[in-house]
Amino acid sequence: MDLPQIGLSLLSAMITPAVLISACGTLIFSTSTRLARVVDRVRNLSGQIERLFGGDAPPFAEERRREVELQLAIYARRARLVQGSLTSFYVALGLFVATTIAVGFTPFAPAIGWVPAALGIIGTLVLFLGCVLLINETRLAVQSLKAETAFTLRLSQLHQMQHDAPERAAALASLEQMSEEVQRGFPARRG
Repeated sequence: MDLPQIGLSLLSAMITPAVLISACGTLIFSTSTRLARVVDRVRNLSGQIERLFGGDAPPFAEERRREVELQLAIYARRARLVQGSLTSFYVALGLFVATTIAVGFTPFAPAIGWVPAALGIIGTLVLFLGCVLLINETRLAVQSLKAETAFTLRLSQLHQMQHDAPERAAALASLEQMSEEVQRGFPARRG
C-alpha cells in the first residue's frame, strides 16, 4: 500500500472515535446542566429549611419540613447518579481520545493493532454505563416531581380545610401523623 493510501485509511479509521468524542462532549454538557439544576434546587430547599426554623414559620411547618427533608434525600441520590454519569462520560472521552491516538500509531507499530479496538470497546461500555446512570437519575427526577406535586396538592387541601373548618384541618393533620407512624412500623415495599 502506498503512503497516500495509508494516510487516507488512517484518517478514515480516526473518524469513528472523533464522532464518539463529540457525542461524549454533548452528553457532558447536558449532564453538567442537570447537575447545576440539582445544586440550585438543593440550595433552594436549604433556604426553605432556614425559613421553616426561623421566627416566622409558615402554616403546616412540620409537614413542610418533612417534605423538604424527603426532597433533600432524593436530590442527594440524584446528585450521586449525575456525578457517576459525568465521571463515566469523561472516562469514555479519554478512552476515545486514546483510541484516536492508538489508531495513529498502528501503521508504525502493527503489533499494537488490537489496542484501538480494545480502547474503543471499553470506551463504548463506559459510555453505556453513563447513559444507564442518567436513565436512573431521570426516573428519580420524575418520582421527585410526583412527590412534590402530591405534597403541593395535600398542602392546598390543608389550607382549604383550615380556611373552611379549623377543627377538620387539625383532625386531618392528626390522621396523617398517625398514618405516617403506622407506615414507619412496616418495612417499605420494594417494587
